[in-house]
This record gives sequence, C-alpha cells and structure tokens, in this order.
Amino acid sequence: MADLNINIYNSLTRKKEKFVPIKYPFVGMYVCGPTVYGDPHLGHARPAITFDLLFRYLKHLGYKVRYVRNITDVGHLENDADEGEDKIGKKAKLEQLEPMEIVDYYTNRYHKAMEQLNVLTPSIEPRASGHIIEQIEMTKKILEAGYAYISNGSVYFDVLKYSEKYNYGKLSGRVLEDLYSNTRELDGQHEKKNSFDFALWKKASPEHIMRWPSPWSVGFPGWHLECSVMGHKYLGEQFDIHGGGMDLLFPHHECEIAQNTVAVGENSIKYWIHNNMITINGQKMGKSLGNFITLEEIFTGNHKLLEQAYSPMTIRFFILQAHYRSTLDFSNEALKAAEKGLARLLKGAEILEKLKSSDSSDVNATELKEKCYEAMNDDLNSPIVIANLFEALKTINSIDNGTLKIDANNLQILKETYNTFLFDILGIIPEKKSNADSEVLKPVVDLVLNLRLKAKKEKDFSTSDYIRDELTKLGFKIKDTKEGFEWEL
Repeated sequence: MADLNINIYNSLTRKKEKFVPIKYPFVGMYVCGPTVYGDPHLGHARPAITFDLLFRYLKHLGYKVRYVRNITDVGHLENDADEGEDKIGKKAKLEQLEPMEIVDYYTNRYHKAMEQLNVLTPSIEPRASGHIIEQIEMTKKILEAGYAYISNGSVYFDVLKYSEKYNYGKLSGRVLEDLYSNTRELDGQHEKKNSFDFALWKKASPEHIMRWPSPWSVGFPGWHLECSVMGHKYLGEQFDIHGGGMDLLFPHHECEIAQNTVAVGENSIKYWIHNNMITINGQKMGKSLGNFITLEEIFTGNHKLLEQAYSPMTIRFFILQAHYRSTLDFSNEALKAAEKGLARLLKGAEILEKLKSSDSSDVNATELKEKCYEAMNDDLNSPIVIANLFEALKTINSIDNGTLKIDANNLQILKETYNTFLFDILGIIPEKKSNADSEVLKPVVDLVLNLRLKAKKEKDFSTSDYIRDELTKLGFKIKDTKEGFEWEL
C-alpha cells in the first residue's frame, strides 16, 4: 500500500481527522445520489466527481472499498418537505407516463453523463422503491423505541422527544429553539406534534400514484428514511463514510443521524463528508433564475449563457481545480481557462512518453511524488495536486528542450507520478478526435500552410503573417522548419 496518512474533514466534528477505517482494509462509503426526475445537470456533476476522486484514491492506496450510491425514485416531495407531490409522481402526471418510465429514462441519462465525465460505477446502486419492506421495518423499530408516533395513517419522527436524550442539530449546528420560530407551517402540518417533526411513512392521498401497503396505511416512505435503510443494509450497522452535497446537510443528513441513532445506535457513521455548491456567474444555480444548465447543454454548447461547447473532461478538470469544500463559480472565462490548462497537461503527458534519459540528472522526481501524495492526504486537495502537475510540466518541457537532464530512475518516477495522478486519481482521460476529423483537418491545415509558404517565397509577408496569426487565434501552434513547417492543435 501507498501512504495511508489521510486527513479528511469530518462535517460531524467540524475538523480534519485522520482516516482510520472501522474494519481495515475494508471501507464502506455511502453517497446520496440523484432524484431522477430531470436531465442530469451541473449540480449533479460536483458530488459525483468529488466522491469519485475519493473512491479512486482510496482504491489506489489499497483499500477494499464498497461504494454505495443510491437512486431516489420515491418519497422525495416538492420543496424537500413532508407535503406536496412526489417529484417523480408529478413528472409522470405531466408526461402521462408510469413513474418507473420516468425513473428509468432519467437514470439512463444520468448514467450516460457520468460515463462521459469518467465517473466510476459504484459497487452498488440501490433504488428506494426496491427497499420498501426494509423502510417499513426501520419505521417499526423507531416506533417501538418510542421516538415516533402515528397520526392519521402517517408516521412521524418525534424530534422533541429525541432531543431530550440526544443532540438533534449536532451535524448542522441547528438549535431546536430556533426551529420553532423558523419552521413554516404547511398544509397538513397539523398532523404533527411539532412542525419540525419529519415523516418516516406518509399516508398516500387519493391522487398519489406511488403507494404501498403498510401496518399504518397505504402510502410511501419518507425521503430521509431511504438512505438510512440502504446504507446500513449494504454497509452494516457501522460504516465509514457518508457523503453528499452541502445542501443535504440539513434536513436530510440531520434526520438520517436521528433515525440511525434510534434504530442502529449512536455514531453508526464515522465520517460525514460534504462538497460545496456551484454558483454561476456569482449566483446560485436555479431554474427560476434562468441559469440552470444541464450537462448535455454544456457538452453541446446549447445554452444562452454559454459561448461554446465544453467537453466532459474540461468540466471534470474545472471541478477538480477547486477544493471540494469551497464554492465553485461557473463562468465561460473559468471554463476556457480550464480547457487550456487541461490541454497543456495532456500535451505534457505526450511529451513525457517520448523523453529519453541521460547518464546524470538535474531532476529529483521523488519530490513531485511526495508533494502529490501530501496534497491528496490533506483532505483531497486536488487543486494543489494540479498545481504540482503544472510544475512538473515545466520540468518536462525543460528536459524536452535540453535545458535539464534526467536519468532513467528519475524519468521512470516522473512518468509514473504524472500519469498516476493525472489519469488514475484525477480521472482525466485524453479526448480523442475521431479518425474522420483527423482525416479532414490535416490536409486542410497543410493546404493553408503551403499557401503561406508560397506567400513567403513571393515575399508577400502580409499574407503570410495573416495566415499564421489567424491560425494561432484558432488554437494552432505553427513552427517553421528547414523542411517547411510543423503544426499542432
């Protein structure tokens, strides 16, 4: 195994902690996946890439990781509340389809987008609708323990009763007294003892499409319950990591902790990890603001806020350039910079493969290796890893142009480190152009550059310079040689 001295920020303790698995070398990791009622969007990309980075790094270090990422296909109501329509049920009515048609359609689109982003497939991807029996059983446990109550066929978690013994709010920092004044009254809240109590099981209204029989009513499980059930079903009563976006910290993950504490035991999950949000031009992303962008729109450039299309690897690299706990602002300028930076690193990998070793060395490649591991061990600091790779790129170019020498041992370490971190851990893949594109592009550019050569021979320097400058603006690098010219895009 490589260096195991990893420090990870634990949202529960609000500090960095050394990562020590409960059952070394096995690691159980559960991440809240999407509610599949619409096309995958930019907000889906960040948690997927964040926890893919963690998954990749843990596996690289030699841990045996079971990664569970759920699909929410029932019980997630509008506005993340206990009232209103089910998000998928509402979409099914609008489209006049079966709810599971909606689920399968958007799940497939989510999977396609994740594949484009080179996000590894999780070990297990369970659906909430496939675990209704287990959710009923956990609800029974919580009722039997005295921390839930039945009201008009629905079952609610008694937050006030729970707080007499446990700390509701220990993850989010919410104070129960503040919830009294800040929790707004919604239709149907009269069923609850307190407005901040949350549903474990909801009695279905006549128009509700998705429903199952239970001891209390024909209904459906609460949104918070599904993750508690599926996490513990596949990872055991205690497991290492629970992750998701910061927007899930409250109420979703706070409610999960309460359910877990009663049904499974205190501290059933050791590390809580949350990625921060993406903003667009300084604003929170949202449909009402007109800045909601799907991944397909980004990949095709088909959105009013986009100046061009951006590749999946550009998006992945853009997200990894920021630390996962920092806010990330999405803009055309930032994406163009990421696109150029990624191209430079990929070009560096190509040059690196062609380098030849010398008898002596001006380069100590072990330093790069140590710096990259140090950055990853410091709470997955991918921006520092990328900065180290750019420093390595300077070294690669200096070796290529003969300014620096490198011996065989250091060259081998440099190659392994650069490729391991860029491709295996950061998960970047070179974006190959199709053969058709190459077959068309090369003769066209060669034709234009031959016209430039002709202009130079005829001392028509204004035309020669114009051709060179215009090609440079388009991203071509032109180099004059004794034989004629060389170029690359």
